[in-house]
Amino acid sequence: MDAALVAGIVLVVGIAVLLLARVPIAVAVGFSAFVAVAAVIGMEKASFVAAQRMFTGVNSFALLAIPFFILAGVLMNNGGIAGRLIDAAKVLVGRMPGSLAQTNVVANALFGSVSGAAVASAAAVGGVIGPRQAKEGYDRNFSAAVNVASAPSGMLIPPSNTLIVYSLVSSTSIATLFVAGYIPGILWAVACMFIVWLYVRRHPGVGVTERVPLKLALLTLWRAVPSILMIVVVIGGILAGIFTPTESAAIAVVYCLVLGFAYRAVKVKDLPAIVLDATRTTSIVMLLVGVSTIMAWVMAFSGIPAAISSALLGLTSNPSIILVLIMIILLIVGTFMDPTPAILIFVPIFLPIVTEFGVDPIHFGIMVTFNLCLGTITPPVGNVLFVGAKIAKLRVEPVIKSLVPFFVALIVMLFIVAFIPQLSMWLPSVLGLSGP
Repeated sequence: MDAALVAGIVLVVGIAVLLLARVPIAVAVGFSAFVAVAAVIGMEKASFVAAQRMFTGVNSFALLAIPFFILAGVLMNNGGIAGRLIDAAKVLVGRMPGSLAQTNVVANALFGSVSGAAVASAAAVGGVIGPRQAKEGYDRNFSAAVNVASAPSGMLIPPSNTLIVYSLVSSTSIATLFVAGYIPGILWAVACMFIVWLYVRRHPGVGVTERVPLKLALLTLWRAVPSILMIVVVIGGILAGIFTPTESAAIAVVYCLVLGFAYRAVKVKDLPAIVLDATRTTSIVMLLVGVSTIMAWVMAFSGIPAAISSALLGLTSNPSIILVLIMIILLIVGTFMDPTPAILIFVPIFLPIVTEFGVDPIHFGIMVTFNLCLGTITPPVGNVLFVGAKIAKLRVEPVIKSLVPFFVALIVMLFIVAFIPQLSMWLPSVLGLSGP
C-alpha cells in the first residue's frame, strides 16, 4: 500500500477514534499526526520532523496577537467593564419591547467585540443580567438562551482570535478580516434581537421597564465611553497604519490594565492570577496551532485535500451546491469541535475548492467563522451553551429547547451571509482593504 495512503488513513482514523474516546483534541491531532509522519518517513526521522513543524507553526509574529488579546479579555472580565457595557446597552435599547433581553444581546455584542471571547461574554454578561431578567418575569430558560445565542457575535466583531487563526491558515490580511466581520457580526445580533421581539409579542406582559431619564442615560453612556473606546483605538490604529494587529493587541492589554486600575476593579495582587488564567488559554490555542502544522504536512503529503476536492467536484460542478455542502459539513463539525481546531483542520481542505470557483478568501473566512460560531452554542461540545446554562444555574436540556428559534434564525442568517458576499466585502472595499 502506498505510504501516502497509509498516512492519510492513520491520520483520519486516529483522530476520529481518539475524539470518540474523549481524548483532548490537541492530543488526538498531535498523536495521530505523529504516527502518520512515522508511517511515511520512519520513526527515527518522525520526531525531528514533528518538532520542526511544531516550531515553524508557532514561530509567527502575527500569532503574538492571540496571547495579548486573550490577556486583554481576561483583564476586561475582571476589570468592571461588563457592568458598564450592560448599562450602556440598556440605555441604547431601553425603549424596545423586551428591553432587558435586547440589552443582553447588545451587551454581548459590545463585550464580545471588546474581549473577542464568546465564553467570557456569556459568563460576564449572563451573570449580571440574568437575575434582572428573572425579576422582570422572563422565563429563566429563555433568558439563558438569549445570553447563549448572542454571545458568539463578538467572535465575528473584531478583534477576534478566531479570525486571527483563519488569517494564519489562509495567508489573508488580519486587518481586512477584522473589518469584514463587522456587518455579519451585527447581523448575528440582529437575528437574536428579532427572536426576542417575537417572544415578547407572544408574552406582552414580560419585559416592561420604565423609561431611563435623559440625564441618567447620558451619564451611563459617558461612563461606558472608555470601555467602548478601546475598539476605536485598536481597530482605528490598524486601519490608520499606526500599528500592526499584533502591536494593537499589546496596546489593548495596556489599555485594559489602565482601565482596570482606574475602575479600582483590578489590584496589583490580582495580576498573577489574571496572567495565569490567560496563559492557560493561550497554551491550549498554541498547542493546537503547533500540532495542526504537523497534520497539515501529512495531509499535503497524502493528498487528502486533493482527494476531498475531487470527491466534491465529482458530485457537482455547481458552485452554490458545493458551498451548501461545505456549510453543512462545517455545521456538523462545529457540533463536536471548537472553532480553532476546526479552522486549522478544514480550511486548508476547503479553501482551494472555493477559490477555484471565485469565492474571495476573506468572504470565505467570515462564512466559516459564522458557521463554526453556531457550534459553540450546539451540543455536545458547545462551550458557550454549557457556560451559559451553568451561569443561569439551569439544566442544559431546557435551555436547548429555548434555543431552537435562535438556531433557525441564525442558520437563515448564515445562508444570507454566505450567498451575499457584499455583506462581508463591502466595508473592506470602502476602506480600500479588499483582497487577501
